Amino acid sequence: MDLFASAVRLAGAIRARDLSPTEVATAYLDRIDRLDPEINAIIWRDDEEVLAAARAAERALLSGAPTGPFHGVPLPVKDLTSVAGQPNTMGSHGVSSVPRTVNDLVVDRLLEAGFILMGRSNTPEMGTLPATENARYGATANPWDLTRSPAGSSGGAAAAVAAGMAPVAHGNDGGGSLRMPASACGLVGLKPSRARIPQHLQSWWEYCTTEGVITRYVEDAATILDALSAPDPLAWFQAPAPARPFAAELGREAGRLRVGLLLDAPTGLPVDAECVNAALVAAGLLEKLGHDVFPVQPFLLSPQGGHAYVEKIIPTSLYVHPFDEPELAEPYNRHRWLRVRDIDAGDYAQAVALLQTESRQVVAQWRRDFDVLLTPTMAGPPPPLGAVLDDANRHPETAMPSALAMVSFTSVASVTGQPAISLPVHTSADGLPIGAQLIGAPFDEATLIRLAHSMEAATGWTAARPPRYAI
Repeated sequence: MDLFASAVRLAGAIRARDLSPTEVATAYLDRIDRLDPEINAIIWRDDEEVLAAARAAERALLSGAPTGPFHGVPLPVKDLTSVAGQPNTMGSHGVSSVPRTVNDLVVDRLLEAGFILMGRSNTPEMGTLPATENARYGATANPWDLTRSPAGSSGGAAAAVAAGMAPVAHGNDGGGSLRMPASACGLVGLKPSRARIPQHLQSWWEYCTTEGVITRYVEDAATILDALSAPDPLAWFQAPAPARPFAAELGREAGRLRVGLLLDAPTGLPVDAECVNAALVAAGLLEKLGHDVFPVQPFLLSPQGGHAYVEKIIPTSLYVHPFDEPELAEPYNRHRWLRVRDIDAGDYAQAVALLQTESRQVVAQWRRDFDVLLTPTMAGPPPPLGAVLDDANRHPETAMPSALAMVSFTSVASVTGQPAISLPVHTSADGLPIGAQLIGAPFDEATLIRLAHSMEAATGWTAARPPRYAI
């Protein structure tokens, strides 16, 4: 059994009875036992429940019962998402470990697709930092270099997939939390469009956060998106239905596209040369595939818009899923929690109005000035382990460069609701994965999937393994 195989391939082997769900689950649980003590990607497990679900999946196959497209494939759930019967501490000492009683909607979709839930992956407290480190569970290390962060906030998910402890992993994204860890760990991180995947609560304003997965293969990203994105008749907002299933975009010609290339960080911070190189490598690939790539300087939110998101929208999200004991929160989040009391309803309404207005200006550039925007995923390489959390706790009143460099290129697509994907196109001189980001037009995941799949075929990034965990 290839522990680095795609989830699509594993599901096919299970359907063909070449592998059993119990064999698959046991292989990944054994690898977690062996590797995770030094990575710290999985912070909660119930192996008996996993194996019981695997045996039930076997019985369903033998009985001929209807099964989902990923029947019997294991997947960890990020510790910001509720699963009935499991704790959801959100990476915080300030949140109770009492088991939740209701699944978040994405969990229902994962179960309907046939996935077996295999533990919970680490996250920064409340998902508000771009590095996966917290006081409750400690820091998650990057499998490519254990002294570096896997980024965040879906860093536990990305570290698990990179090290072969899971074929794919659930995550979510409100400012880059799927794309940054994908970049740091040499993986694919697709942030779907706003309202594409149903949620009970639209935290971080209205649908700035979205659910998704970290994958190694574009076929997994597309096929899982199909499973998660069926319309929800009870939702406030609905993304327009795609022209065809997302998996049908694999191998489909994208046509000759205009690709705008942005190398300067919208935050004004310097961009590391290796991150520039990643975007240039992606640009070269796209040109070889027949697309027109040219430099652009688009409008991507004003300083006032960025400040509104970071200082008003994100802090107020701490009241959507409140702490049980705020006094036990990390210093940086406790500071934000207290500052929210100084944001009156008028301030918040003005922040939302500004972001809505500026979002219209941003998205108008797609299809008018270019079809796709290409950028580095992050402005710097994966930071040293612990550096981002230390900065945040020492200076809770200030957005530190260590964090801003990570979100410089990713946060705008969360505010505007556009689809975006990080692709593992480059490796730095010191052996670290460095990703490039593509941002698509509103609700146009299809184009991103076509481009990503063609770039995957041209590079063979799916064969890359962290040397320490290649076997």
